[in-house]
Amino acid sequence: MAMIPAAGRSVVFVTGNVKKLEEVIQILGDSFPYKLVAKKIDLPEYQGEPDDISTQKCLEAAKQIQGPVIVEDTCLCFTALGGLPGPYIKWFLEKLKPEGLYKLLAGFEDKSAYALCTFAFSTGNPDDPVKLFKGQTQGHIVEPRGPRDFGWDPCFQPEGYTETYAELPNCFAAAYQARIATTVAERVHVTRAAVALPRYPGPSAPPLSRRAERSMEQQLTTTPPLPRTGHFRTGLKGKQDKK
Repeated sequence: MAMIPAAGRSVVFVTGNVKKLEEVIQILGDSFPYKLVAKKIDLPEYQGEPDDISTQKCLEAAKQIQGPVIVEDTCLCFTALGGLPGPYIKWFLEKLKPEGLYKLLAGFEDKSAYALCTFAFSTGNPDDPVKLFKGQTQGHIVEPRGPRDFGWDPCFQPEGYTETYAELPNCFAAAYQARIATTVAERVHVTRAAVALPRYPGPSAPPLSRRAERSMEQQLTTTPPLPRTGHFRTGLKGKQDKK
């Protein structure tokens, strides 16, 4: 049986980036029943498919923490390159910078790409499977524009927008639609687990009804669209392409 942390206890979010922790805490909101704390952990650089990498990182992090953990991985996948750089975007970016990423597609007509974000959650019990939650944002690779504060943002333009991620105002949450979708999914899953399974310590809670389970499953598999207009959490006002 999975050991789910009791309400008020901590779940470790593996990151050394304070801004990223703040982002996730704000997105999770007050309804998240646990205290999310950041911890920087040195993890091996795994190779393979995104799901495999996320799973291995999460298992290793849980082993080191000896408790529940959340690990995030972000990929940037170019259609013309068969999904590359994918999970290796960190090294591509270090060597090529946003300008180099754009030039990688100089010989290709297809500039489409997608940002893939995966959250991996482990209860800390090695017998429990790692849960993966994924969100995806379609877009195109363009000549870099905007501030250089956050990785490959300047060269990724989300579908339906005329701005790159870097140019979008107040992009704290809205520019990272993939993160929003997966974080919401992660919140629903952990909250559901805490209700449906015995808490530790404490008495067992009644299981969810079938209707409630179906409702939550639908939330887990639904990725909300990137908002095109209006306010969204931090006041983003997106611009649609004119056609």
